[in-house]
Amino acid sequence: MTGPRAVALGGGHGLAASLGALRRVTDDLTAIVTVADDGGSSGRLRRDYGVLPPGDLRMALAALCRDDEWGITWSKVVQHRFGGDRELAGHAVGNLLIVALWDLLGDTVAGLDWVGRLLGTGGRVLPMAAVPLDIVAEVVGADPARPQEVTKVRGQAECATTPGQVQSITLLPPDPPAVPEAVRAVLDADWVVFGPGSWFTSVLPHLLVPDLAAALHDTTARRLVVLNLAPQQGETGGFSPHKHLEVLAGHAPG
Repeated sequence: MTGPRAVALGGGHGLAASLGALRRVTDDLTAIVTVADDGGSSGRLRRDYGVLPPGDLRMALAALCRDDEWGITWSKVVQHRFGGDRELAGHAVGNLLIVALWDLLGDTVAGLDWVGRLLGTGGRVLPMAAVPLDIVAEVVGADPARPQEVTKVRGQAECATTPGQVQSITLLPPDPPAVPEAVRAVLDADWVVFGPGSWFTSVLPHLLVPDLAAALHDTTARRLVVLNLAPQQGETGGFSPHKHLEVLAGHAPG
């Protein structure tokens, strides 16, 4: 199979859905994944080892696995999460594998490429930024007693579960460095697919990485925005499709 050079941006289940569809129409596929997760297994590994959160990267790799016995088996292995109440409880096997390769190789991109080779993926998975990020959201009504008050909430997990309405986001550190391979993939692409997914915590952060945002502006690729099928409570409750696009434009006026 051949096909256009496609790049998909996002994180979590939304990006996995895009990749699962795109890999059926092209062999030349790159996922560019958000790196702001601070909860669960990813958050623990990020805090303990100072690495990028591996969870969304793992999900993208699993989504790119083939439909044969090898791909199905390894997809299940990397997605397997330990139960119980011991030290490994809650960790996904793939998260540990990715962090182990980063530790051995000292190279984030090379480590992900090696995992992709083991899994036999039909594409490449890259982080959007070279450093772990924190999302800071401006939220209206986070305190139900003060429904009009605007406050700041820090962290992807907190932003995704706030009882208020997220208005906008910024990143810490501000102006983070992009992964050069991700920038090159966008510039060389025929198609760039943006979304679906958690709008504020998985999709929009890509627009706040300066070099990546510039590449999205300068690329000659056709750019496709995929909206969610329904608003997501905690992030975009009550949003119309038009409101999703207004928020996108507000974070990337160009």
